Amino acid sequence: MVSSAERGVFGRHRRARFISALPGLSWLAAETCISPVLSSDGDTLAVVSDRDGTPQVWLSPLARPGDPVRLDIGCDDYVRAVTWSPDGEWLCVLAAPGGCERMRIHALRPDGTDARIIAGTPTGMAWIGRWQPGGHIMGLSESSVTPPTNLIAYAMDVCSGHRRQLASGPAAAVCAISHGGRYAIVRVGSRGARRLLFVDTRIGRTVELLGADATVADARFAPDDQMIYLHTDANREFAALFVLPRVAAGYPESAEVIAAREGVELERFALDPVGRTVVTVWNVEGYSELELVDVAGRWRRALPAPPAEVVTGCGFAQDGKSLVLAVESSAEPPHVLRYPIPPAEPVRLAPVPPPPWSPDTPVRPELHRWRARDGVALSGWLYRPVGALGAVPTLVWLHGGPETQERPTFNALYQNLLGYGIAVFAPNVRGSSGFGRGFMDADVHDRRFAAIDDVADLVRYLTDAGLADPAVLGCAGRSYGGYLTLAAMVTYPALFRVGVVISGITDFELFFAHTEPWIAAAAVSRYGDPARDAKLLRDLSPIHRIGQLSAPLLVVHGSLDTNVPPGEAEQLVAALRNRGASPEYLLLPDEGHEILSSINRAIFLREVVQWLIRHLLDVDERSA
Repeated sequence: MVSSAERGVFGRHRRARFISALPGLSWLAAETCISPVLSSDGDTLAVVSDRDGTPQVWLSPLARPGDPVRLDIGCDDYVRAVTWSPDGEWLCVLAAPGGCERMRIHALRPDGTDARIIAGTPTGMAWIGRWQPGGHIMGLSESSVTPPTNLIAYAMDVCSGHRRQLASGPAAAVCAISHGGRYAIVRVGSRGARRLLFVDTRIGRTVELLGADATVADARFAPDDQMIYLHTDANREFAALFVLPRVAAGYPESAEVIAAREGVELERFALDPVGRTVVTVWNVEGYSELELVDVAGRWRRALPAPPAEVVTGCGFAQDGKSLVLAVESSAEPPHVLRYPIPPAEPVRLAPVPPPPWSPDTPVRPELHRWRARDGVALSGWLYRPVGALGAVPTLVWLHGGPETQERPTFNALYQNLLGYGIAVFAPNVRGSSGFGRGFMDADVHDRRFAAIDDVADLVRYLTDAGLADPAVLGCAGRSYGGYLTLAAMVTYPALFRVGVVISGITDFELFFAHTEPWIAAAAVSRYGDPARDAKLLRDLSPIHRIGQLSAPLLVVHGSLDTNVPPGEAEQLVAALRNRGASPEYLLLPDEGHEILSSINRAIFLREVVQWLIRHLLDVDERSA
């Protein structure tokens, strides 16, 4: 589906020219910016931007006029995140070939010198934690050799390369290092079973902070090291912010709630440099709300909403006078704002100028609610073509995770389909985050069958409400959403006329055998143990019921995906072809579990949109 001529234009500097040649996709040339961080003096902004075609680090001067400059990390790996040392002397960059899971940490000076890899191997992975305040000691994690399922958390002197081991365990990550460096907080545990370890490095003592498993577990030290801020849902339905005296570390009953909302999830928080105030970010039915919390007085005040629906990152500038926010909306890709404290008009930092949207004006979604067959409350976002009346052709899009949430963020696929008159419905079936622990745990192990039923129930809602034409429904999803797409299509073969499976699990036995060992270890708590729960996992694997699939299928996968390896897609395509079906297969070069290259994203969009309009708008297309 991708010609050799198209592969020849994968160079970054031909991005805009290539994308502009694809009908209806010219606006994809707009730049996206994530992972913002200011230098210690506030004069320079570092972001991960795809402005030249792949995600890389760019430095933008703020104190003087000047264009952004790309920072050369010494290779063409895709960059996932960037952090700046508190002393301003170092940048650390999380990057991986093609965006695969085998990430490495690069350290380099802001002028690009002294670049080197400080963590990660060709067959392992590394993860960036948080810096020790004031210097160049960084928290990081690296996969262990024995056992390969664990990550080892370290405090590392970036200058000398000296490491000090803090803790190890599944998905270990350094949440915080105290200002003096004696204490650290490390998160360990599989998905849904996270714990926080308080580590006293001087005496080698480690104690637990929460006393219970959590799905959300994060922490910071106060500037004087006397208090610990805990962000968690341990023993709670919804995550909240607590404060715990350091002297009481290990005694969770001593923690005091300082910010909580009934039925609302605390998503993230930022502590000002002197520890007087905290800014909390709340997830309210998918939209972000900001609140200022006075630590001493315990009063709280709502802050004006930023000019974007969703805040994906939040941090104070070093002077405490403003926040740096990573934001996005259904109408605009990820970008960066400076948000003054006290509140004033936010200032756009990157990309500048904002992208022009005419004539392809994005559509904003509407939130819908309904109940599943067992009474569980569900919700989802409906994107309707401009001027649409009555039931229209509709694509059901299922998000990944499943412990993520569909929110009003930017999705290029949605906006393209809307231009052709195809609506998009993006639900949050059980297992999604943002609705409390009970909802997130409602699809664990054998409860996953109920999540598959949720897909059928949402179709019933759409058709009963007269919003979707039952004869022209499609289903698509990426990662876990790709799995759920295929599982729903083989369980309810009459529901959908066409499907798209992107980087999806088709066989749990194959997944556990070939995914990265640290990913497998973290997934057992959600999916099941491949030995103990072998029958359950087989029953949940759609590959064993592939004969029930009746709709045409497009399968998309990245060639470098080590999370859900391409063998999952190859097995699915082979099984369909063996029974006489003709699935389409798009294997994207130099991509991992996500599609990060702008050129590959444009090809993906073109092929998926053409596939869907062919089957949803052409009534003669019916066979698998």
